[in-house]
Amino acid sequence: MGVLLEKMWRSAVGGVVAAALMMVATVARADAGGVNVLYAGSLVNVMERSIGPAFEKETGLRFAGYGAGSNKLANEIKGKLRRADAFISASPTVNDTLIGAANGGFVNWYATFAESPLVIGYNPNSRYAAKLKTERWDQVLQQPGIRIGRTDPKLDPKGLFTVDVVTRAARFYQQPDLVDKMLGGPDNPRQVLPEEALVGRLQSGQLDAGFFYATETAELHIPSIPLPSELAAKASYTVTILDTAANRDGAARFVAFLLGPTGSALLKQHGMDVIAPKLTGEPAAVPTPVRTLIDAAK
Repeated sequence: MGVLLEKMWRSAVGGVVAAALMMVATVARADAGGVNVLYAGSLVNVMERSIGPAFEKETGLRFAGYGAGSNKLANEIKGKLRRADAFISASPTVNDTLIGAANGGFVNWYATFAESPLVIGYNPNSRYAAKLKTERWDQVLQQPGIRIGRTDPKLDPKGLFTVDVVTRAARFYQQPDLVDKMLGGPDNPRQVLPEEALVGRLQSGQLDAGFFYATETAELHIPSIPLPSELAAKASYTVTILDTAANRDGAARFVAFLLGPTGSALLKQHGMDVIAPKLTGEPAAVPTPVRTLIDAAK
């Protein structure tokens, strides 16, 4: 977010946040139990260590979160295998599979609120670490024996971004066989891992390098290298309240907290690029406290 836009955002939110918090406070007595939130697996640390605890402290409501690949979660929502009050994905295209009557009407709106670029993270103790600092990334990731980790392109936007980036790199570097040499095919079982397990595998030394979002590497101090601007890709995080939410009032309080000053500050601390919330879908379906914050950012 540019300096001017950030100042405008802070000024606008400062004028309405008190009113928004008063609105959500009026429904506090109606909130039963806690708020169940499904979120993109790349947000495990920020949700469980920062957003969740801070939300509980401010509202007194219990935060119950579960992280996994965004597409996987959306499929489970559509298949009625997993229920929740709020859903955070890493790509608007995931929400587009849930929005509207043609897609089951699981959501009526969503707000895009943060971004994070795709980067290559590596284990500093890897024998390839020095090369990743000095040589071109694609040449290092093709070397024999290097252990690369990534997520499933069918279940997670990050996995799809990874395959897309390497496919574009093949054209950019004029190397037609780059995808096969680096990835061994889109679904290579030697590389594809659950999103929530990828960081742990890298930190434990089971991987030399992997494709991550910058928010993951920044908050865990994982060394990383950026992709060339010509090949850039990024997560665009969205939040919504599911139409099947059991605790709609609690979900509204959570989303208002996430989009408000405290939530935004915590996201920035975890290396995320916070943007003014952008609404997609039916404005009338957005709870008033949330709509107040979104409108203030325009």
